[in-house]
Amino acid sequence: MRLHRLTLTAFGPFAGTETVDFDELSAAGLFLLHGATGAGKTSVLDGVCFALYGGVPGSRPATRLRSDHADPGTPTEVVLEVTVGGRRLEITRRPEQPRPKKRGAGETREKAVTLLREHKGGQWRAGSKSHQEIGEEVKQLVGMSKEQFCQVVLLPQGEFAAFLRASATDRAVLLRQLFDTRRFKAAEEWLREQRRAAEQRIEAGDQELRGLAHRMQQAALDDVPPPDDDVADVLPWAAVLRCTAREQAGIAAIALASAEAAHTAAQRQADSVRELYALQQRHADARRRAEAIAADRDEREADRGRLARARRAAAVEPALELREKAAREHRTAQEAERDARRSLSRALAVEAAQRVLVTSGTARGMAPHRPEHTPLPRQARSVRQEPQRDGLPEAQDVAEAQDLAEAAADQLTAHERRAREELGSLAAAGQLEQRAAALAAERARLEREAGEDDGRLRDAAAWLDGWEQLKQRHQRRIDAAHSAAARAAGLAADRDAAARLLGAAQERDAYARSLAAAEARHSDARESAADAREAWQDAREAHIAGLAAELAAGLKDGEACRVCGSPDHPAPASPSGRPVTRADEEAAYAAYQRAAAQRDTAQQELSHARAGRDAALAVAGEISVPELAAGHAALEAEYAVNEQGAHDVRAAREALELAESEHARRTALRRDAETRAAARTSSRDAIDQQLTDLAGQLERARGGFATVPDRRTHLEARADALARTARAVQAGQESARRLKEADSGLADAAYRAGFDTPEAAAQALLASDGHQRLEQRVQQWQHEEAAVATDLAHPGLLAAAARPPADPALAQAGVDTATRHLRDASAGHEAARTRCTELDRLGGQAAARAAELAPARAEYTRLRRLADLAAGTSTENKLRMELETYVLAARLEQVAATASVRLRRMSSGRYTLVHSDARASGRTKSGLGLMAVDAWTGTERDTATLSGGETFFASLALALGLADVVTDEAGGMRLDTLFIDEGFGSLDEQTLDEVLDVLDALRERDRAVGIVSHVADLRQRIPAQLQVVKGQAGSAVRQRTATARPPQG
Repeated sequence: MRLHRLTLTAFGPFAGTETVDFDELSAAGLFLLHGATGAGKTSVLDGVCFALYGGVPGSRPATRLRSDHADPGTPTEVVLEVTVGGRRLEITRRPEQPRPKKRGAGETREKAVTLLREHKGGQWRAGSKSHQEIGEEVKQLVGMSKEQFCQVVLLPQGEFAAFLRASATDRAVLLRQLFDTRRFKAAEEWLREQRRAAEQRIEAGDQELRGLAHRMQQAALDDVPPPDDDVADVLPWAAVLRCTAREQAGIAAIALASAEAAHTAAQRQADSVRELYALQQRHADARRRAEAIAADRDEREADRGRLARARRAAAVEPALELREKAAREHRTAQEAERDARRSLSRALAVEAAQRVLVTSGTARGMAPHRPEHTPLPRQARSVRQEPQRDGLPEAQDVAEAQDLAEAAADQLTAHERRAREELGSLAAAGQLEQRAAALAAERARLEREAGEDDGRLRDAAAWLDGWEQLKQRHQRRIDAAHSAAARAAGLAADRDAAARLLGAAQERDAYARSLAAAEARHSDARESAADAREAWQDAREAHIAGLAAELAAGLKDGEACRVCGSPDHPAPASPSGRPVTRADEEAAYAAYQRAAAQRDTAQQELSHARAGRDAALAVAGEISVPELAAGHAALEAEYAVNEQGAHDVRAAREALELAESEHARRTALRRDAETRAAARTSSRDAIDQQLTDLAGQLERARGGFATVPDRRTHLEARADALARTARAVQAGQESARRLKEADSGLADAAYRAGFDTPEAAAQALLASDGHQRLEQRVQQWQHEEAAVATDLAHPGLLAAAARPPADPALAQAGVDTATRHLRDASAGHEAARTRCTELDRLGGQAAARAAELAPARAEYTRLRRLADLAAGTSTENKLRMELETYVLAARLEQVAATASVRLRRMSSGRYTLVHSDARASGRTKSGLGLMAVDAWTGTERDTATLSGGETFFASLALALGLADVVTDEAGGMRLDTLFIDEGFGSLDEQTLDEVLDVLDALRERDRAVGIVSHVADLRQRIPAQLQVVKGQAGSAVRQRTATARPPQG
């Protein structure tokens, strides 16, 4: 993984946008990150971590990364270009942060944003925008979690110094963060859970066996408790219980047979005593009932006489019911006749009075009322007719109407018939009245149509008066639209030409700006190429000079020189300064080739910028962009106005066509309305003549009433009243006849039944339920007297009465005693059999459960050994190391071996680190010990005894070794950029040189190492520097690069 460029905006202490070019810093292989305390050196590393993982080292939340110095409108953003897994990526992250509302005052929370782009085929291609997908992809490519990355790439020297002095438990915490040993810890937990589950299964099985033993003890009613210590003794103990229960069951069976025989004998004796007692009680009861019958003889004879009379009266009961029914019907008919005559009298009196009023009103010249729905024309309204009569003399008054109400049925029927005849004569008059109403409705419709046509004629005339002005206005609109279309066509060409000039001017200015930057880059690249060539030539000359010194070092007195062949060596060459090897020469040459390639690329970019500027200048000339933009905007606005006007041609033509259609429609409407008006005039005259002819006929048919229906209603009501009264009179006469016939039939029925009068028969008659109860009582007495006589003459009862009184209670007491003995014996036998059955069942369950538990006990033994071994608590685990600790110890051993390679060089071959698996005292963890081997004394020392400087370079070697091992553990992902934090101030000058040489040697693997330090001497030793400068308005980044570290004297 190699970092290329980091851009921080409003992040941490940086208020604006700061850019770190890691490619320039990494060119030297070793660079320094320095600045005042609190300036924000760590924030640069936080930006790298946040870009990759969306979080920063430690427990700081990602929502508190925004700079307090930043402008509210500037969003916090981190952009990182990085190559990982052979893919060049650009990761952009914005944390959740507040921003000013676009409308109104206040702030709103903006959600976090993550973007991913990949450089392919010479251009950036957009990737996913999902936080989760980008995080998973980055983690898979890097091969490390955030915690591992912070320990391996951002080497925290203070933590590794503490790691050297830490206990095994504390070391395990850091190692777990770096190496994924969760599967081994999970294996420990799985074995522990499996052992616990197996133990629970065995315990549950043993508990079940103990429960079965207690149930067997309860079933056997034994006081000897089951064995609690060893469940293996449960089965023999259960066998003893079953044998004892079988013996007790045999004894209970013998006792049950004896009790059954005694109970049978007692039952037979009790049955004999109860039978004798029942016969004696039956004879005594018969004597008591005979005495009671003799005492009630008079009452019984009286009831028999009542029953005989009631039976004779029952023959008269139908005649009595028929007479009562006839009497009720006669009363009802008389009441109905009175009501009908009263109603008829009132109706005839009211009718006579109304007729007198109508007749008198007509005589005085008052016209009768006519309904509004049958209007007459003016000619008909002046016609007057004399009122007509409706069948009765006009002089009949209210007294004559009362006489008619008291008339006989045949007279009432005759008057009804005459009223019905008059109703038949009114049928034709009703049709005339309907015809008059229809004609009046038709005339009203013609009047409404005349009013509507008058309104249409006025509207049409008003619209047609303005037709010529409307037509001219539409034509002017069409002509204006044609003119606008012609102007728009000319303006389009002018606008396109102005747009081309504006685009050329913008390209001209853009190329002018890029040309200045390209010239600066070309100048820098040319100088860098010259410096690189000079450095390569110096290295070549130094290498050649060094070859002579190398040959001179191999010369021996008396031996021939391999160059000149002389055995004398008067002035052998001697080395001057640090020797330059062929690899140094080749590295310098490679650097020169890279610088030359960059120079050529800058030259091509410069030529391209000049060519583009000249081409644009030839088109646009020297006219400024604002001037061209203003002219183009004016043409665009004028073109838009005319183009909009040109679009109105079609709408204007459609509007004219619509107006012409409306003109034709209104002209036709006026013509049709005039035609309908002429037709309506003739129709109105014909209708008026018909209404005049109908008026006289209707006056005669109304006969003094307001309308023909009024007269029909009066006649119908009068005929109905006469009919009802006639029917009521006839019904009264018929009911009187039936009542007389019922009285005669009742007298004959009473005489035939033996009663002097119908009233005597009615008094002897009983109600249905009373008659039934009396008859049942008499029959019951007869049956009782017969039964008593039979019992008193029964020979068996007479013989039992002669014997001494029986005592069934005493006999039942003997039966009860025998029953209790039998019940006890039966219960004892059943309990013994149940105990045997239950003990056999429980014993079988116990034996089966014990057999089932045997494989589980063997499995539990194996799991307990494995779990104890993995947990470090087994006696077989001599070092008391957990499985996870064992794996971490292997990783620590690898780390110590890798770190020792660099530690030997940093300490001039004195120190190496070794892993120790010595057993710790007490309950302390073993297996994660770390010792420093002192080659000068040949002893092993605890790393806690190292001095400050020794602790620093030991922790540095440990951190670098740990980075290599973690990288290999993560799948061999190459880490080309590392950061080392502080600790260099504790080193002397020689040790510092050796440490820097070790770090410089990392370039052999094409790595870049960034040192975070306050040590001032490092600023002189490391030319490539990234300085963080703090200020009141926020911090800023300053970058200085160099191609190589100057040689150390």
